[in-house]
Amino acid sequence: MSKQAIMVLGHGSRDVNACREFTQLVEQIQERMDGTMVGHGWLEFARPTIGEGLELLRQAGATDILAVPGMLFAAGHVKNDLPSELHEFSHKHPEVRLRMGRDLSIDPKLLRAAADRIDSAWERITETSNKTIERKDTMLLVVGRGTSDPDANGNVAKVARMLGEGLGFGLVDCAFSGVAYPRTGEALRRMMRLGFERVLVFPYFLFTGILIDRIRAETHAVAADFPQTEFVDVDYLGNHRLVIESFIERLREIETGDTAMNCQLCKYRSRIVGYESEVGAVQKGHHHHVRGGGHDHDHGHDHGHDHGHDHDHGHEGHVHGPDCNHGHDHGHKH
Repeated sequence: MSKQAIMVLGHGSRDVNACREFTQLVEQIQERMDGTMVGHGWLEFARPTIGEGLELLRQAGATDILAVPGMLFAAGHVKNDLPSELHEFSHKHPEVRLRMGRDLSIDPKLLRAAADRIDSAWERITETSNKTIERKDTMLLVVGRGTSDPDANGNVAKVARMLGEGLGFGLVDCAFSGVAYPRTGEALRRMMRLGFERVLVFPYFLFTGILIDRIRAETHAVAADFPQTEFVDVDYLGNHRLVIESFIERLREIETGDTAMNCQLCKYRSRIVGYESEVGAVQKGHHHHVRGGGHDHDHGHDHGHDHGHDHDHGHEGHVHGPDCNHGHDHGHKH
């Protein structure tokens, strides 16, 4: 008889608070799973690594593992790095059934959680401000992680638009903490030309970390140059109850086989404008050198994103995440 377990796949961070928040989320998932074992692991900067976390579940008797990405969108980490880690483990332990779910993606529950964060910030500023400013006269900036995958970046723009329209803001835009443009400070300075007196800056992130600090620092630098404007920091998603609900939903989808992501706009499958050369490129993991402890040297950039530098690609092997492996177990030996 098979023994099922759950594996939550994280990115990892140099920030201990980010790792703490991630493990708290895992604990909340565990509370919902009626005795099913729940483990976790990170791609880099923290332990256990994904391979170590899977091994702990195997040693505890797990023979059927549902692996869910702890990430918002399907960019390089979900399409390449996580499947690579799972395939490596699966090749060592073909007796363990290993199935990977999809990213959290654009989801009504996550949009509601985001709206709650924005509403809380709005209530806070309206209680303390000496100005009376309506939402239609306020700007909302939604800041995403930023990746080299245009589909994932486009999802941030869609989230921004849905939140802006749904919550009644006069203007909404999106920015990114790295890799993609515009960056937070650049977007804010551009928005300042329109003369709005209040701006809410919402990091569409699951956890705290270096990139959240960067977003706050860029916001405060612009605020210092425009003292007539109110700049409001909105909390990131964090362990909102609807975030937990979204993870539970993704786990249920694995068991029903409903794990397909959007292949139509995947740069590895379709000729996306500006990314034509990446059609058919091999998708392989890039984090083997930083498992557990990070770099032996400092590259001068953090790894809280899908790195902006290019890697060698070919087509043989074609390791995909759940978006492209239709109809079979992900991470399992085929």
